[in-house]
Amino acid sequence: MMNITEISGGITSPLGFKAAGVHCGLRKNRSRLDLAMIYSDVRCSAAGVFTTNKVFAAPVGVDKKQLEDGYAQAIVINSGNANTCNSDGYEKAYMTVSKAAEVFGISEGDVLVSSTGVIGVPLPIKPILDGIPMLKSKLGTDEQSGENAAVAIMTTDTKKKEIAVKYEHAGHEIKLGGICKGSGMIQPHMATMLAYVTTDAAISPELLKKALKKCADSTFNMVSVDGDMSTNDTLIAMASGLSGTAEIDEEGEAYDEFVEALHYICLYLAKSIAADGEGATKLIECKVKGAKSEEDAKILAKSVIKSPLVKCMIFGSDANWGRVLCALGYAGPDIDTEHISCVFRSSAGEIEVCRNGMDCGFNEDEAKKILTRNYITIECSVGDGIGEATAWGCDLSYEYVRINGDYRS
Repeated sequence: MMNITEISGGITSPLGFKAAGVHCGLRKNRSRLDLAMIYSDVRCSAAGVFTTNKVFAAPVGVDKKQLEDGYAQAIVINSGNANTCNSDGYEKAYMTVSKAAEVFGISEGDVLVSSTGVIGVPLPIKPILDGIPMLKSKLGTDEQSGENAAVAIMTTDTKKKEIAVKYEHAGHEIKLGGICKGSGMIQPHMATMLAYVTTDAAISPELLKKALKKCADSTFNMVSVDGDMSTNDTLIAMASGLSGTAEIDEEGEAYDEFVEALHYICLYLAKSIAADGEGATKLIECKVKGAKSEEDAKILAKSVIKSPLVKCMIFGSDANWGRVLCALGYAGPDIDTEHISCVFRSSAGEIEVCRNGMDCGFNEDEAKKILTRNYITIECSVGDGIGEATAWGCDLSYEYVRINGDYRS
């Protein structure tokens, strides 16, 4: 395995990238940033994966069209309003594109847009158009500029989510950075809520798209907070090519190394979303092995972390392992019910709670101690197949209901 090193900073760490976050007026609270930009000094290879919800936001439709040629240079992101289910949604998304292209002197075809917030409320466009010149004045390559962008895209998130890494190839240092937001309405397929990755690697648009899809499938697509798929799910990657390495235009060692680094970024961001689920107090990881196929294992693992009863069990630190087996049993794939085993693990230790589909006489006090920690792993063996997968979710607390009971107010 190659050496991937975490470094300080986020999306501005790779060469060529700038970022900014400002308050433009979409939010009433002037102390909250609500408009962000990620900008490259050069035109980038770019790729995106998006929600498969049939009700999707106007920016999703716009970005799919904009990325058909595989290139982009700037992304404008607003929080506070999803720009979904609005009759003028596309018009306002394209107005944002045009304004950014005009202010930055770049092609309209190289500008992407994203929105997040309340669905079905008309998007106030004037604050965004007025805010784009503000973004230009605040753009920077420093760590604070990247952090401001990470904060500006937050909605019910309780913390910013960003990471940067580096690795070496052919004597050159290659960097990747990422930010994301997501806390509720998280049940992705093809992406997550909003996530953005920058890199100074040189890679063709075709292979960047392939790498992004591969990494999303095993990270973001294995996360669920509440089982609701957003209308705005977006994952976008831009590669400036300024690291000095030769372009990755075919699969091989250079491509494999890039995929490994990209997967590292995506996994970190995906887990940070699960850990920051609305009202969450614990991150849940479910590892399934012994399934008949990898696809079966994915379905089984997600069934466990999506189960409301399992989520409540983890919240209450109650080792009610029958709920785990129940979630495995109704997931769909064929499993050997007489040979299921289940282990609970955390920083406090591990304990087997089920063997051969039955109770194995575990110590309840020891199990409760393990389940009181904030990162819980549920490991399940469901047979002697070769399929393995891991999914991530969070517990279900009283606070989740409170947050979503008055989300609009």
